Amino acid sequence: MKNLLEEVVAREYEQLKATVPDFCGCDACRDDVLVYALNRLPARYVAQPTGEVLTNVSMGLDQPKADISVVLLEGFRRVKAEPREGHDR
Repeated sequence: MKNLLEEVVAREYEQLKATVPDFCGCDACRDDVLVYALNRLPARYVAQPTGEVLTNVSMGLDQPKADISVVLLEGFRRVKAEPREGHDR
């Protein structure tokens, strides 16, 4: 079983990261943003190649990508505003 949402969110994170001024982008901040987003988006698991193809197609549509971008941008904002305790900025 494979979670395609995780892959798509990670790709979108990389694309959006450059658009967020002064975002740290270290591994801890990256993980915090990804976890924030993944906890707020519905999981999309597939067990067969056919399901993977259909899910890939639906994830490529504008609305799912927009939903992911909105949640990621909120994650960037929150992590930037309140970095993990002990994290150097």
